[in-house]
Amino acid sequence: MATKSTSKTATKPKAAKAKAAPAQTKGTTTLKEALRQLESLGSEGMRAYNAKSSVFGAGAGDNQFGVQLGDIRVLAKKIKTDHALALSLWDTGNVDAQFLATLLIQPKKLSAKEMDRLVRSIAYVRVADWLISYVLANFPDKETLREGWMDDNDRWAARAGWQLTASRVATSPDGLDLPALLSRIESEMAGAVPEVQWTMNNTLANIGIHNPKLRKRAIAIGEKLGIYRDYPVSKGCTSPFAPIWINFMVSRQG
Repeated sequence: MATKSTSKTATKPKAAKAKAAPAQTKGTTTLKEALRQLESLGSEGMRAYNAKSSVFGAGAGDNQFGVQLGDIRVLAKKIKTDHALALSLWDTGNVDAQFLATLLIQPKKLSAKEMDRLVRSIAYVRVADWLISYVLANFPDKETLREGWMDDNDRWAARAGWQLTASRVATSPDGLDLPALLSRIESEMAGAVPEVQWTMNNTLANIGIHNPKLRKRAIAIGEKLGIYRDYPVSKGCTSPFAPIWINFMVSRQG
């Protein structure tokens, strides 16, 4: 997603100061203890926020406690890396437990089959972004998965594939057929589901930002599709509308 250094999108509720996590018992934290601690940190306001749908995708369902993300980070620091606990937390399907799992898991201990299963079992877009950022980005065989996911009908697999592609465009584009990617985006992005559309847009913007020879075409595709043209952004942040995003980032490059 776009940030102040790229492009900010959703307006989030003012972050509350992270509450201190309940004291941890000595030894390895059990699944029951971790869930109890998460539940104690939940709030009705955060549950309502998670439940809202947006241009990114559908909101979270009822299987959540509504814990502030800052509180989840505090709890993760107390528990520390615990691969087995992370997998157990993930399999509960609870939104907050899955957020926590992404911070405790050891990506190098996952097989490609396990990584694929985690991605396909996602049910909430913000969890998807944490899994991609903290687990998938550090998974050794992510490139093999990326290539398969790009053509997958599963929205979460496709979202992950396109986000990995956006990252490759920005950092290591050798071997990518960028003109072909632009053609796919031009023909497919308008009809893509919100969860996939967002990361296709990230790919479009990154092609325009990092490839001067393709910049004019990337901007033209963004103008033609018009996706996120009218998306509201906070003061001081950049629109996710690809032409604006591309031009802003290029201007920052000097």
